[in-house]
Amino acid sequence: MKKIFILDTNILLNGPNSIFKFDDNDVVIPISVIEEIDHFKKDQTETGRNAREVSRILDKLRKRGTLSQGIPLFENQKESGHLFVYLGQDMDILPELLENSTDNHILAIGLTLQKKFKGKRKVIIITKDSNLRIKSDAFGIESEDFEADKVDISHLYTGVRQLKVPASVVHDLYKKGALSPEELAFTDQAAANEFFIIENDKEPNQQAYGIYDFDSKRIRVLEPRADNVWGIHPRNVEQKFGLWALLDDRIKLVTLSGGAGTGKTLLAIAAGLLKTTDEDVYEKLLVARPIFAMGNDLGFLPGDLDEKLNPWMQPIYDSLDFLLGGNMPVRQKRFGKSYQELMNQGLLAIEPLTYIRGRSLPNAFFIVDESQNLTPHEIKTILTRAGEGTKIVLTGDPFQIDNPYIDSTNNGLTYVIERFKHSKLAAHVNLRQGERSELATLAAQLL
Repeated sequence: MKKIFILDTNILLNGPNSIFKFDDNDVVIPISVIEEIDHFKKDQTETGRNAREVSRILDKLRKRGTLSQGIPLFENQKESGHLFVYLGQDMDILPELLENSTDNHILAIGLTLQKKFKGKRKVIIITKDSNLRIKSDAFGIESEDFEADKVDISHLYTGVRQLKVPASVVHDLYKKGALSPEELAFTDQAAANEFFIIENDKEPNQQAYGIYDFDSKRIRVLEPRADNVWGIHPRNVEQKFGLWALLDDRIKLVTLSGGAGTGKTLLAIAAGLLKTTDEDVYEKLLVARPIFAMGNDLGFLPGDLDEKLNPWMQPIYDSLDFLLGGNMPVRQKRFGKSYQELMNQGLLAIEPLTYIRGRSLPNAFFIVDESQNLTPHEIKTILTRAGEGTKIVLTGDPFQIDNPYIDSTNNGLTYVIERFKHSKLAAHVNLRQGERSELATLAAQLL
């Protein structure tokens, strides 16, 4: 049977085009939701931009008919679902406890439509508000979160596989330089630039490291890479793979996920400094973090722009100080012991993501730290800024999210990891082992 989906405000503010993702089912937007969206329209944040986009979409759709009576969501499609803006006529009255709230209005619409169709149509409330889902259940109305852009976090692509093969196969891999997945008895579909740990099934210490080449459809032995990048040595195999992807200029998008202290940001900055200052592959290293929430005005903080940025960018500054403060006299002679000289020479820029919209970033090594706090739409905005010759690195922990509108299953980082895993321009590595300190690793495990 065709379903009726009632959308909450947070669904539309998170993704204006969500109204088109319910196939041939009908979509209902309560008038109270339209009023709430109107309150956000003047915001200069991503939420405000989404609110304005919702208004533009609805204004365009109303040309097809009357919104209160229902208009087709898709033109020239016989089985198109319809969009209704529900004004609230003949609604059931809920207890005074919920009076004058948008939740009250949504629940009342749900009850009214259930009674109207008497089981012939399933009515479902779509909301990111867990409390509204609890209330819906109490009133006997089915409710769900928006699932269209969700990723199953328990099966999130890690970028690394482990294979056990006979010793002869390991020997052939080294001898030939590459083998097909079938020759390695690998029956699953490999992702582009997926890394492989191939070990002797009798002697686990005998290993080969490989990567799946999208063009040749073969798993080839990884080419040797520098183990000392601006004083940084990879301490585990995942860090080796991550550094390899960061240093490969053919890969234009690298995503590094992992918990606190796994080395995501430090590896990315070290690779960016090498590619920018030593190898001159890129003109500038650009490091950015979302100032939560993305788009907040920095004017409320005292001081000039640098002073305003300090509280937000201090983790980046700490990593740069660590890299420049090591025993590297040659680099210290060139750049000093502070990152300021790199900035003065135009090789390094540390910026908020607030003003990224509308820019074009050519020939840059662009690192976006804490990218798990961004929505899929915000990540798209960033990736579409990439100019010719630019490499983008996204780092973050999907389980450490501060943005109230997203979670581990629908944030921008996990969204990109899943969407790009079959692109030869992208590579991903999940860093599992903490390397910050013994205490930090133990705290991550126990707490």
